[in-house]
Amino acid sequence: MSSQDAYASVYTGVLRIGRSDRGVLRVTGADRFEWLQGLVTNDVRLVTPGHRVYAAWLTPQGRMITDLWLVGAEAAVLLDVPAALAPSLAARLDGLVFSEDVQVTDVTAEVPVTECLGAGGACGLSASGVTVDSLVYARPSIVAYGPWEAVADEQHLPVLREAMPAGLDVLEVLRIEAGIPAFGLDIDTDTIPLEAGLESRAISFTKGCYVGQELIVRVTQRGGGRVVRHLAGLALDRPLSPGTALPREVQAGGRTVGRLTSTAWSPRLGHAVALAMLHRDHLTPGHQVEVSDPAGPVTARVVALPMSVAS
Repeated sequence: MSSQDAYASVYTGVLRIGRSDRGVLRVTGADRFEWLQGLVTNDVRLVTPGHRVYAAWLTPQGRMITDLWLVGAEAAVLLDVPAALAPSLAARLDGLVFSEDVQVTDVTAEVPVTECLGAGGACGLSASGVTVDSLVYARPSIVAYGPWEAVADEQHLPVLREAMPAGLDVLEVLRIEAGIPAFGLDIDTDTIPLEAGLESRAISFTKGCYVGQELIVRVTQRGGGRVVRHLAGLALDRPLSPGTALPREVQAGGRTVGRLTSTAWSPRLGHAVALAMLHRDHLTPGHQVEVSDPAGPVTARVVALPMSVAS
């Protein structure tokens, strides 16, 4: 199956993708929920078997250490994290265990991560739970790249692995169209979650204390949520030159106003798309900027996220 066919199948059939870019940490022990609750930004009490919660882990200064998914399993919480960071995150978390009954293990090599994306419930999976030796996600639609509908258990693995023709390049296009930032690309250790627009998905404002909370509260309650820069979508008038390294400088009126961090060609929209971290004065949809490129500046237009056909 070509990348174009795989992309189209998201809207008409089923697309199965092996997530080699994801790592898995297993957290066990009687104190795992209380311990995690004091570390991450979202409410760990929502992590029940067969469901997952998106969150961030912050420094005391409110900067991101990583984003992650907490997945409920019997007698464990699985942390779905960027694969490249899994070993260091496991060691760092383990160093935060003192007298608590908590064990952190990097099980990336043992736990495959698979995604099943399909239109109209075509994945045919039920939210029947997750075992500690499989991690499979399923949802009926990726058009809005919304919350995951189900976590499938081990019995579904053979079905999902009958066909996994699509590579991560297809998922990358869908991710950018939807405005979902990737850690290490669009967001990093200098980012606070509010700059990436993660507050509605990753932060609980009622759960109680967690590391880095002070900055989040100060910005949202005293500063009205106003940040200097913010994630934005861009529609480009042409793709960047092949092999162009990212990030790329974004300018307006001869001044640097941000940086472009991810880009791809969108078959659905018919033009190149990108994500960028821009100064707050340049976030209005329709605002025109220029992206640096070896072949000459690329004209770009700020668009709302997620990107629509009108974009």
